[in-house]
Amino acid sequence: MEYQPQLKAALKELKRITGIELCLSACSSSEEEAALNQIRCLITAYKEKYNKTQFLLSLMTDSAPSYDINERAGRLHISAEEPRVLYLLHVPGGMDETMTEILKHLFPSQTKTYLVPVTENTLVILKPMHADDTDEEIQQAAHAIVDTLNMEALVSVQVAYSRIFYQLQELAGAFQETSLALKVGRLFTFGENVFAYNKLGIGRLIYRLPHNICKDFLTEVFGPEVPDTLDEEMTTIIDRFLQNNLNIAETARQLHMHRNTLIYRLEQVEKQTGLDLRHFEDAMTFKIAVMVLNYLQTERTSHYE
Repeated sequence: MEYQPQLKAALKELKRITGIELCLSACSSSEEEAALNQIRCLITAYKEKYNKTQFLLSLMTDSAPSYDINERAGRLHISAEEPRVLYLLHVPGGMDETMTEILKHLFPSQTKTYLVPVTENTLVILKPMHADDTDEEIQQAAHAIVDTLNMEALVSVQVAYSRIFYQLQELAGAFQETSLALKVGRLFTFGENVFAYNKLGIGRLIYRLPHNICKDFLTEVFGPEVPDTLDEEMTTIIDRFLQNNLNIAETARQLHMHRNTLIYRLEQVEKQTGLDLRHFEDAMTFKIAVMVLNYLQTERTSHYE
């Protein structure tokens, strides 16, 4: 019968991707054709539901049953036990085909690196590592992603990365910690585009604080009239001042500002808050207040979006 070879091939493919072996008998070519079409539809549906991207996404969102992870990984030819790092990219304008192609060239398929779109603006890179790879090497890979997309696609991206983990069952935890690193890093880290899961600093603490405690702290610093936001220029000046260890001369030089102008700006802050930023303790209090203020502002903005 004319459809017999195609039917055998389709049944063989069905067994390969599902592990299910079917035996069919048909009395006519029309029955064979109908059976062939049904099996092909089944194969297509299975591949769409159980492809590598969908499987890894279900693991990251903790929506895959744990009892058959290893079996499904085996059918998809994904190693269930291998040292890996998860990189989470955020692209403000959204991912496009050009960026995806650049990443595919940066991480060829033979490297067993998987690209998994999560949302319109975020994408996961699941990269195999050596168990003895250092934090510095993992960080260098993150910077390579940022620099490559910046140079070849002319886009500015931010990347957070996880610890090394060894089993696919740990993927959900790695995704959660990397998502937190991306949120905290973008919110609290000035001028950075790579965020490590284990170097979030005080931002990790602030992000976990209840809103009422944050508001009470801001009232202590700014008084009853807490500003919604701070002047962007003033924030930049203070950030640079803190980065330079409260060195007025160096900060003024880097900002191309007269020393007396910088002192005047710092004195204005002291009049408004009572904090003299030339003293370390006051400078840290103000820095934390700015971080808390930004956190609450971001929360309000996301609430109304």
